[in-house]
Amino acid sequence: MLSVMVRARKALSRCAIALSVLAVAACQPTGMGQGGGKLDASAPVAVALLVPAGSGQASDDFLAQSLENAARLAIADLGGVQIDLRVYPTGGQPGAAGAAAGRAVDEGARIILGPVFAQEANAAGLAVAARGINVLSFSNNPDIAGGNVFVLGPTFSNTADRLSRYAVLQGKRRIMIASDATPAGQIGRAAIAASVAAAGGTVVAAQDYEFSQNGIVAAAPVIAAAARGADALFLTADAAGALPLLSQLLRENGLDPATSQFIGLTRWDIPPATAALPGVQGGWFALPDPGVSQQFQSRYSAAYGAAPPPIAGLAYDGIAAIGALARSGKDLSAQSLTQGSGFAGVGGIFRLRGDGTNERGLAVAQIRNGQVVVIDAAPRSFSGAGL
Repeated sequence: MLSVMVRARKALSRCAIALSVLAVAACQPTGMGQGGGKLDASAPVAVALLVPAGSGQASDDFLAQSLENAARLAIADLGGVQIDLRVYPTGGQPGAAGAAAGRAVDEGARIILGPVFAQEANAAGLAVAARGINVLSFSNNPDIAGGNVFVLGPTFSNTADRLSRYAVLQGKRRIMIASDATPAGQIGRAAIAASVAAAGGTVVAAQDYEFSQNGIVAAAPVIAAAARGADALFLTADAAGALPLLSQLLRENGLDPATSQFIGLTRWDIPPATAALPGVQGGWFALPDPGVSQQFQSRYSAAYGAAPPPIAGLAYDGIAAIGALARSGKDLSAQSLTQGSGFAGVGGIFRLRGDGTNERGLAVAQIRNGQVVVIDAAPRSFSGAGL
């Protein structure tokens, strides 16, 4: 999950502190953006879209174009609400992102959509915080959230909350955690532990493993032995990393799908071939509402001739939220952005929280005979006020 939105060559947190350190840093933007007054539904809303074009990397240019495509698709869907979208390249650099955000506000932008990478988003937030402008970043790094910066990307905490609640309701109360000994793995482990406790479950064991083939091979028997005393094993591994080997070795070390429930913190349907792995059969994971997601993917493909990368949907979501507030005559303040009812996005419902993170309505799926089967549908509305 984190690898979608954070490049290895960039620090994984604001102000160059490690992503695994979730403490508030002195350079965090302070004060929530006021949004510049109520919006006039009959007048265009100036929105600045910050994208990583110009870095010299083809992958960044592709990402930039995909984000702009999705944003324009969302604009076309608004009906009656006008968005004046202005695109600013950042080259994926914090300094350029901060400068672009300031220039965008000078040129009339009411809100910043993007940028992608964590340090960029932090820099953009700092640049416009004193001017009362909010930033809806595409990052999923909760360490930069807060003040006038919101993260639209899916977070480990949101996923862990959904799966932990479901597991406890199914009687899986005693849970073991197996996690990569990496910054992302440790963040995932902490998110799972907090979510299990909040759901009324108990973490009965936790085991890290070195993120290498030898480390996984050495740890698998230890994890398997400890997991026999748990109702479920919650894994932070993803398909691009440890999941294929670890899940296979755990099964070979005697963990039976019929009695040892695997739960995945990451998407086990991406890439699609993941669902065919022998070790993940019977496992649970969370994903956006499949029906809604497929509609977006089909429409994007029809419009642009290729499937969208997962992050592109965040640009659509940002425009959808801005358009919904404009249609209702609200402003773009933090209070409006964090309305309890939330918004409808490309993966279902979502809402922004007062701490700058987000909550998304997710479905729970199980892998059965190589197929992804939804076993608990995504909610269609939020109950209770947002936080």
